[in-house]
This record gives sequence, structure tokens and C-alpha cells, in this order.
Amino acid sequence: MNFDDTPQEAAFRASARAWIAANAPVELADELGRVPSGRFQLKNRDVVQVSCAWQKKKADAGWACLHWPKDYGGRGALPIERVIWQQEEGVFGRLGAIFAVGQGMCGPTLMTYATEEQKRGLLPKIASGEEIWCQLFSEPWGGSDLAGLRTRAERDGKSWIVNGQKIWTSGAQHAEYGILITRTDPAVPKHQGLTMFFLNMKSPGIEIRPIKQISGQSDFNEVYFTDVRIPDSQRLGAVGNGWNVSLTTLMNERMSIGATVATGFPELFALCCEIETEEGLAVDDPAVRSRLATWAARASGLTHTTYRAISALSRGERPGPENSIGKLVGGTMLQEIAAFAMDLRGAAGQLTDPEHPLGGQFPSMLFRAPAVRIAGGTDEILRNIIAERVLGLPGDIRVDKGVPFNKIPTKGR
Repeated sequence: MNFDDTPQEAAFRASARAWIAANAPVELADELGRVPSGRFQLKNRDVVQVSCAWQKKKADAGWACLHWPKDYGGRGALPIERVIWQQEEGVFGRLGAIFAVGQGMCGPTLMTYATEEQKRGLLPKIASGEEIWCQLFSEPWGGSDLAGLRTRAERDGKSWIVNGQKIWTSGAQHAEYGILITRTDPAVPKHQGLTMFFLNMKSPGIEIRPIKQISGQSDFNEVYFTDVRIPDSQRLGAVGNGWNVSLTTLMNERMSIGATVATGFPELFALCCEIETEEGLAVDDPAVRSRLATWAARASGLTHTTYRAISALSRGERPGPENSIGKLVGGTMLQEIAAFAMDLRGAAGQLTDPEHPLGGQFPSMLFRAPAVRIAGGTDEILRNIIAERVLGLPGDIRVDKGVPFNKIPTKGR
């Protein structure tokens, strides 16, 4: 297998590299290289403003959402060009975290189900970072059972009235728009009575409450809906077909998370080449080398699984259940690597101050890991998906299958 660039790919890489060198916020390179995966804060800059400025600059020059059609704000690029761009953007790609939901999950859903007028009006602003989007799916009572949601939408002429609550909504406090899945018919089985919409997050009746995380940040939010009115024109897909619409979002979400999760392996390898143990450098310890080899193999597998998924997207295919593999492996790997690195450092591994030479990075990764393993489907859900839909194994017993939602016994309903 030849991984060398073709002449065309080399020319594309040179063009991307030159543009990044001339336009990237290089003064932030060192700080971005130290921040953990996921959303983060900058020491002396507003990360939202910096991220929006970088995304807008990329869009104006034709480097945003490369794989999207040109009419929707992209470049119509080849899959390999998308990979090359990600390689060259490097640490500056972390400034795209705040747009991950909009570009990786909401955008593909809009491309599939929105009207052409809506696509042309909404997608270019998502690509350019002018509008941040969120995904309103999870609920406090549902756990991992998305189809068990209770937020309801009731028809009122040419509009719908929404009441209920969502939770763990990433970036809702910054979002201008969101996609929302609701229950519109409780008298049919739970997967059949759902309908999807998109809505303006500044609509009357929406209340957003940030959730404080163990890291001290508030990336997630509770969102309350009280008589929120949504025009029927903002419905995505048919009434009652929301579950099928949501699958487009969920498959793209799992692919997006699996493709972008920073496993921490490069940082761990660098640490092992620097840190001294009682026997010498950590990397010279056979036990450490064995762990590194295992994680190196997994990291390589994740990389090439992502490339395969990108190639499938280029053929117009919807991300399939096999993309659950990347998120399942990546999230677990992040947690294992962070814990191992902290153990290697001993007492210094507990330091959380990013300004300290030994502090901050791996504890932040460890704090982030549980969220990665839950967002977009828990490990248990993903294992079921892989077992049933990839390997063809018998499905779990589901006692509520075919039962109308309002007839399912639930304590407290």
C-alpha cells in the first residue's frame, strides 16, 4: 500500500500548507498544542471569537467544510483532500470544536431533509461559522433510550407548540439554531411517534441552564421549552418519521466523534520518551513499550477506519453502524491513556495547572473521557449496535417493542 501523495495531492497539500502558514493564528499554536480534546478555553482570548474568526477566514478562502458542495459553503473536495487538510491544519483544527455539532451532525441532516431553499440559506452560514448549531436530543428521563423521549410537540394550525426538557446539550449557550426531536404521537410505539424540527434558539419560551462539569467548564446545558412555537415549515422529514431522520444525525455524530476524538497517544508517547523511572526512560521499560504498542495499533486502526468512512461519504453513502467502532475504541482509549500517563508521573500526575510543566493535560483528558464515552451513545449502546447491525448477532430482548408509548409502564410518568 502506497501512502505517498500523488502529484495532484502534493500540489493540494502545498497550497493548503502555504495558506495556513500565511493566515493561521500562529501566536496561539503553543497553547493550542497543550489543550485537551473537545471544547476548551484560552488563557487570554475568547475562544468563541477566535474560533469564529478562524472559521470565517477559512470559509472566505474556500477551506471550510471541504467535502460539502460549493452551493452549500464547501469546496466539493475529494476525500483525500479533506484528510490532507486535517493533517496540515494540525493544532489549529482544535478551533473547530465549537462547530463540530453543526458541521458534523446538523449539517448532514439538513442536507438530507431540508428544502433546497433552506439548504442554501442555512448551510453556508454553518460552514463559515457565522451560525453555531446545537443538537437537542437527550432527556433526563430517557438515559440512553433516545426513543423514550417525552418532549412533546402539538399541532396548532401551521405551527407546533413544544413543551419539555433536553439535557447534555453541547454548546447550546452559544447556538443560534438547533435541531430538535420531539414526540408528536404518544399513542403509537415509541419509535413511530417522533418528529424532527430545526428552530431558532432565541425563540420565546427557551431557557438554557449551563451544567458545571468536573473540569470547571460548562460545555453542556439543560434546555427547557415552554410553549415554544415552531413553524411547520421547519419540520425535517414527515410527521412521525423523526426516528429515521435522527438516524442520519446519530450516524454522522458517531462518525464525527470517532474521527475527531484525540486519544492522547502522541502526547503519551512524547511523555514516555522524556520521563525518567527507576529503571531509566519510561519508553525503555518493556511493560510500557507493550502498552504503547497496543495503543499505537489501535490509533492506526482508528485513523484508517476514519479514512474508509470519509471515502464512503464521498460516494454519497450515509454513515453506517460500523462507525460506532471509532467512537467506542477512541473514547475508551482516551480514558486508559490519560490514567496511565497520570500513573507514570506519580504525585505530579494529579496537577491540573496547565502552566505547570507537568500539569494539566492528562487530568483534563481524564475529565473529558467519560463525556466522550457517553455522547452519541454509551459504550453499551454502541456494542449492541456493532453486535446486531455489523456482526448480525441476535438482538437484545425488548419488552416494549410494538407497545404504544403511552402504555409503557414507567414509574413517575
